[in-house]
Amino acid sequence: MKTLLKQKKCRRCKTCFWCFAVIFFILPNNAWALQTHGAPEGLYVHQMAHILFIMALSYLLWDIRRSSFTSKGWRYLQVFCVLMIVWNIMAFVGHATGVSIRTENISTTLGYFHARLLGPISGREIIYYIAKFDHVIVVPALFFLFAGLKALYRSVEKQGGRGEGK
Repeated sequence: MKTLLKQKKCRRCKTCFWCFAVIFFILPNNAWALQTHGAPEGLYVHQMAHILFIMALSYLLWDIRRSSFTSKGWRYLQVFCVLMIVWNIMAFVGHATGVSIRTENISTTLGYFHARLLGPISGREIIYYIAKFDHVIVVPALFFLFAGLKALYRSVEKQGGRGEGK
């Protein structure tokens, strides 16, 4: 009897979750997924975090290679590390050049997410523009992280080493 009630309650929770998820995705509101920093300390800390993340990813990449893990999951994790290091460098450069660009060189008449560079465009503005395409690097990196973790999970599952009752 208790398990039947538990199953009904679980089904009800899943139904509520999916209804909420569908409504959330059909009727979205502004996400405002933008992080601003107080000048200049916030930017300094953020840039230091990029450097620290580069160092951590470099160590992870070095450790994976040193340990000579050869499975597909570990190779995917190495690709993830390389792409995330490139992303961090792009973001770091983008933040640094963004500070040095004059505000009158960027038009935000349609809002922040529709910013446009105004001429004359120098090398600094080109670097800033290219650095703003960091999502082209981070999205594949996250895909390789997912693929690597999935492959590692499947290899452990294939070995039967789930750790439960052993």
